[in-house]
Amino acid sequence: MIRFKLQELIAERQFRGDGRVTLTELSKATGINRVTLSKLVNQRGHSTVTDNIDQLCRFFNCKVSDVMEYVDQKAQKE
Repeated sequence: MIRFKLQELIAERQFRGDGRVTLTELSKATGINRVTLSKLVNQRGHSTVTDNIDQLCRFFNCKVSDVMEYVDQKAQKE
């Protein structure tokens, strides 16, 4: 399963002193619908288009691996 690390990116940004960013502000800055961002934060395994990943990487100035990761569901259940 793919897990998005959007909450972590938002928290890191705030911790670095770059200011708190809401999903509404992130939506305006990236052009990604706020509902889509909310699903990325709250729904495990939510699917999205690669352009959204690109926009998030650009906004947070990070790599794809900082935005999402693969999580083996079998390993988690064991």
